[in-house]
Amino acid sequence: MFDALIPPLIKLTTEVGEAIMSFYKSDISVKVKSDETPLTIADQTAHQLIVDELEKLTPNTPILSEESDVIAFDERSKWDEYWLIDPLDGTRDFLEHTGEFCICIAYIKAHTPIFGMIYAPINKSHYYTLNSQSFKLQNKVEQVLSTQLPSTPLKVVIGRHSFHNDQLKEHLKQQSDYQLSRLGSALKFCKIAEGCYDYYPRFGPCSEWDTAAGSYILQEAGGSVVDEQGKALKYNLREDLTSPIFFASAKP
Repeated sequence: MFDALIPPLIKLTTEVGEAIMSFYKSDISVKVKSDETPLTIADQTAHQLIVDELEKLTPNTPILSEESDVIAFDERSKWDEYWLIDPLDGTRDFLEHTGEFCICIAYIKAHTPIFGMIYAPINKSHYYTLNSQSFKLQNKVEQVLSTQLPSTPLKVVIGRHSFHNDQLKEHLKQQSDYQLSRLGSALKFCKIAEGCYDYYPRFGPCSEWDTAAGSYILQEAGGSVVDEQGKALKYNLREDLTSPIFFASAKP
């Protein structure tokens, strides 16, 4: 299924990326959602473009987007398969012009991701999974992604807005020798999959659409993403769509 879907999804995300970039560094209005995250016309435009195309590509598959209207758990709980998307992950970074934002598309089956694609519009890089592998496509060159053995010092990456989290600070104190970097959005998963970083601990608020595509890309590149009990993340099991505390690592 996904081998046939990858070309149209690459085309779609490229076009959505161009739409997002048309708003980049523009003076656009910002709304604040109930969870205190920002919402812009770029988010809404990307959402509509992705949803419209996915409905054509897979007309019988439900879609859950960060910018969807609220879908009651009574309805969602009946889904065995669905698309889970974040049309513009890293809206704060988009607004701050860091370039560290992306489009996230995952396919969930039986509460588990079975496909992931992330597109970074700034450098026009696609990351995606196929046949138990992860790939990066940039400038028409496709490469297989593979995590690297953790280095010394451990290369830790966190979000740009995460360092004020007290749990994270306490956790990092347990690491004897590490080098800390900051990077916005789900690109952190991709960069671990590429071998650029070793470890990404997440204690702050995060939603299921923020983790699904990236965690699966990292997993298929040889890494892992687990909760505090050491179990892989599951999806659409609760009314609350918040992801648990998790630890993304280059090692299984």
